Amino acid sequence: MVLLERTPLVVPEAAAAAAAASSPLRRPSPRVLREVPPPPLDPILPYLRSINKAMDELRTGPKFEAAALDRLKICVMECIDKYGDDYQYSTDPRLLKIWILYADAIGDFDKAYKQLEEKRMFLEHALLYDAYALFLFSKGKVLEAGKVYEVGISRKAEPLDHLKKMHTIFLKHLEKIVEEADADAQPKPSKIQKKEPILLDPWSESTMNNLLENINVDLKKFAGYHKSNKVYHGKVPLTSPQNVLRNKVIELGGRKYQIKGSPGTGAFAKVYKASVDGNTEDLVALKIQKPPFPWEFYMYRQLDTRVSDIERPSFGYTHEVHVYADVSVLVCDYLPYGTLLDVINSHLVLERHMDEVLCIYYTIEMLRMLETLHSVGIIHGDFKPDNMLVCYPSGEITDETFKGETRSERNQGLCLVDWGRGIDLNLFPSGAEFYGDCRTSGFSCVEMQEQRAWTFQADTYGLCVIAHMMLHGTQMSIQKTPRPDGSYMYQPTSPFKRYWNVELWKNLFSTLLNATSNGSDAAVLRSLRMSFQEYLCSNRQLVGKLNQQLAKQKTSLCLS
Repeated sequence: MVLLERTPLVVPEAAAAAAAASSPLRRPSPRVLREVPPPPLDPILPYLRSINKAMDELRTGPKFEAAALDRLKICVMECIDKYGDDYQYSTDPRLLKIWILYADAIGDFDKAYKQLEEKRMFLEHALLYDAYALFLFSKGKVLEAGKVYEVGISRKAEPLDHLKKMHTIFLKHLEKIVEEADADAQPKPSKIQKKEPILLDPWSESTMNNLLENINVDLKKFAGYHKSNKVYHGKVPLTSPQNVLRNKVIELGGRKYQIKGSPGTGAFAKVYKASVDGNTEDLVALKIQKPPFPWEFYMYRQLDTRVSDIERPSFGYTHEVHVYADVSVLVCDYLPYGTLLDVINSHLVLERHMDEVLCIYYTIEMLRMLETLHSVGIIHGDFKPDNMLVCYPSGEITDETFKGETRSERNQGLCLVDWGRGIDLNLFPSGAEFYGDCRTSGFSCVEMQEQRAWTFQADTYGLCVIAHMMLHGTQMSIQKTPRPDGSYMYQPTSPFKRYWNVELWKNLFSTLLNATSNGSDAAVLRSLRMSFQEYLCSNRQLVGKLNQQLAKQKTSLCLS
């Protein structure tokens, strides 16, 4: 039995004495057993006692093991047969633990899990997903085990923090196994032998079709996923022009969304602001895409699973997706303060550039974003200022905000959205590199421009372009300087102002523009971020100036 030691059964307090009496370790007298009948309103209690007794016998040694194991199996299977779908116990964790023992007893957790899915029982309990994942892992089904954790987290199974912790432990253990396997399988290096990298275009039609096919089963399990094989049949076509949709009501999944405006339209989709069920204070963003494209919803659910709670607000939220035969609609949070591109343009309209302290603040936010994403195997793939929604801390920022390596509270200054070009490295072979162009003018990294392999440079180059736009008010041009070893040094052509912290900015651009594709860059990003934070902490006047600039910016953009 794989799970016996992990699923202790708890008897209610009212029957604690009876449970204690039934344990062979307590040495009770026969008289006590006869005088404590099971409560009539709790018919599974006798089974709980018998299960506890059998498990106690199993722990005493091999002498009673075979008989106790047989009794345990019979008891568990009989209990599930009689009360497995009893509404009285539909939320009772005691019955869930018996279901887990049942799955172990029949040696088919897949079957038991499927039954609970069909009955819609215990899907909000973290224990179900933890036990199922451990069972799959014990059978060598490692990828399936990881997916079970992801499903439980996407459904916000409680206690969610515990489930996320167990998932993190699982991933670290898995990473260690992979590293050991790679080390054992790796042949000794020689002058002749060189491992050829795996090159893929992550955005090609064939790659995306394969990925969508591979994740199709997982998508159906995620909370908020709704699919219909029919075309959208609403009164107003979702692909109507903006002026036609304004103030119209769209019905999705039993809710009514009234279109209030359009915050933006991208190359692949239209985004609308909408109120929910007539409540003008409850606003969401509706992203309408034709043909339907559920990939972005998948990426949001991966963020829910992999990113810590304190960093999660930096990457936007989606509530649900409605996928029809002709169109898909993603329902996301709406943030009212515009984008980082709006901030940059608001300064250019007044013929001035952003103050350096603001540039530093937003650069810290972007470095933290990419550090978080890349450390969990995610590439955004479309890192540009119009995909950064501006946020404002609830209170004033202090120098304490920048002293620690980790964020102490949810006080994000930016929120990265639009995950349609997102790349989940877990879906690709280990060590894979990419080719292909993002096709966003001014944001193709050096490797894309020179048709070389890339990974995280797709994002870090975007960060450099945004920093350049904040500092100079223009997109970035690159100059290529030969090095003595035959390689090249890449750096921006625009000079730095002498009153800026030149060394800080030089280090940022030289490091990120000349990065390689060898492994994760999270440590490099953290080091750069800490250098910017240390500079802000070195002078309290800088933090005071930052608060003034943010307050001024918020007022200006809200009035415009």
